[in-house]
Amino acid sequence: MRHEDPAGLILLVEDNRSLSEMVGEYLESRGFGVDYASDGLDGYRLAVENGYDVIVLDLMLPRLDGLDLCRRLRNEAKKATPVLMLTARDTLSDKVNGLDAGADDYLVKPFAIQELEARVRALIRRERRQVSAEVLKVGDLVLDTASLRATRAGTELQLSPIGLRLLTILMRESPRVVTRRDIEREIWGDGLPDSDTLRSHLYNLRKAIDRPFQKALLHTVQTAGYRIADLDGAPGA
Repeated sequence: MRHEDPAGLILLVEDNRSLSEMVGEYLESRGFGVDYASDGLDGYRLAVENGYDVIVLDLMLPRLDGLDLCRRLRNEAKKATPVLMLTARDTLSDKVNGLDAGADDYLVKPFAIQELEARVRALIRRERRQVSAEVLKVGDLVLDTASLRATRAGTELQLSPIGLRLLTILMRESPRVVTRRDIEREIWGDGLPDSDTLRSHLYNLRKAIDRPFQKALLHTVQTAGYRIADLDGAPGA
């Protein structure tokens, strides 16, 4: 972050010039530094080369759309920068697609500029709270939340953006049981998906972190929720 931008440094990727100017001028007036990109490829390049506190990302962009940009940012560049996605699409499936691609929050156009600022500040607060817990360990499972790299017994695990978020939630709370509702609200907010969505992501997570190994770390606790725990090393296990 640049020292003259105490509120945070924002990357705004938006091809609507009048909207980007309005948002940028407002955020700068509120103490943020703002970098701009008008297409997805330029936005991706800036996001990879620089350290931003939040990326405000339009869904529909020339050259590289917002979903693909976000996926590449998470999967290829291994960048954990919080992403607030902007879109004119207001359906649950569109929101789920954005979050599955790795977005952290979702704002539908048209929006109140004060709400955008509030969402940006909330993402920055959440990220700064998490900085001190960058490496999480449960047994031989290790998650580096800064690089989005997960390994077990030294083997790198291939996880989707939602899988990484699930793993982060469960490892931060380990060995505590996390309820299904708490997991869903942390990932999808109030726009809860259908009942099979979380089950499908948990199945894929279990397949990645447990199936190739002798000991299971991801446990379903009937009627209570889920937890990641090394039960052999837990009291009373």
